[in-house]
Amino acid sequence: MGEVFAGRYELIDPIGRGGVGAVWRAWDQRRKRYVAAKVLQQSDAHTLLRFVREQALRIDHPHVLAPASWAADDDKVLFTMDLVSGGSLAHLIADYGPLPPSFVCTLLDQLLSGLNAVHAEDVVHRDIKPANILLEATGTGRPHLRLSDFGIAMRKGEPRLTETNYVVGTPGYFAPEQMLGADPDFTADLYAVGLVALYLLSGKKPDARALVEAYQHGIPPAPAGLPEPLWQVLANLLHPDPQARFKTAVGARKALAGAAEMLAADATPENEAVEVFDHIGPLPAEFSPDGPIAATVPAAFPTPPTPSSETGSFHLAPPTSMPVPQQPSTPPTPTPPPGQAQSPYASYQPQPQPQPHTPPHAPVPGSMKRPGPPPKVAVPVLVVALLCFAVGIWALTQS
Repeated sequence: MGEVFAGRYELIDPIGRGGVGAVWRAWDQRRKRYVAAKVLQQSDAHTLLRFVREQALRIDHPHVLAPASWAADDDKVLFTMDLVSGGSLAHLIADYGPLPPSFVCTLLDQLLSGLNAVHAEDVVHRDIKPANILLEATGTGRPHLRLSDFGIAMRKGEPRLTETNYVVGTPGYFAPEQMLGADPDFTADLYAVGLVALYLLSGKKPDARALVEAYQHGIPPAPAGLPEPLWQVLANLLHPDPQARFKTAVGARKALAGAAEMLAADATPENEAVEVFDHIGPLPAEFSPDGPIAATVPAAFPTPPTPSSETGSFHLAPPTSMPVPQQPSTPPTPTPPPGQAQSPYASYQPQPQPQPHTPPHAPVPGSMKRPGPPPKVAVPVLVVALLCFAVGIWALTQS
């Protein structure tokens, strides 16, 4: 059994580590499901304030992985999220290298959809990068992307937790204006989306400085192997001037949809299907998909009655494989009518209990008998006694 945090979250095994904490697979005892739990390593005021900001986000969107709950235990705090097992975009590139343009368009559309939900809450993510974009384990089916890690996200207008000349984020995915100390804005997130797109299409981290230099003489031509319709969208996202970029994720998504239609018309069969498989791995041996407690219950025990979802009545489970030896003198158990479930306890017969030794003629403990009539004397004995009495009286009278 793993450590139980705050009486609710049982930490099973670590599945990741970040700058300020570790991510665990945990069993939520209240919700009866596995979740991802981020446990902070530090307890200084600066880290806790970021924790308060991150756990306060409640964005319910299929392509956003925001905190769902939080708890504190002594000097540690954690918050939980849905458990996403398909790894990140960084894992996907490590497995496959450059991805097909049509597949990238699907991923970008989902990313922009989730980012639009984040911006609708007036929140700037500030750390969009491949490692913070997770995938559900969908196999060779349609991918499902989740934007995660809101550790340095902030609402527009909120006070900064760092000095204005200190840049927060991941090097290589900064917008040019961030390097100059500009206030966080939505267009900086859109610039990072463009960098992520280049990473997916090329299989390597883009050179942000070279990109800025390439725009000194206008929009540069499309890199080799990149379809022109898709490049027109990315070139707008990657413009060094934030005023020349898309203003919203909605605008970028509409332009991307038009490019995807043009790519679909000229599509060629792709040689290899992209598979998003499970990167977390199986549960430890002592745990089961239904939770730690269910994994330790012997299968031979009778299953308790379960309510019917339609009528609310209870149906008993069929008898288990635990037969009790029958005594020879035990009458057979009646067989229920056809169609009626038999109780799991129907085969049980009570064993005879040993009785305490009772001496002959002793009263049975706990019993009370009413006294009966005096015992009867035999008739011949009574006659002899009367004759003897008469003879004695006659002898006295003759003397």
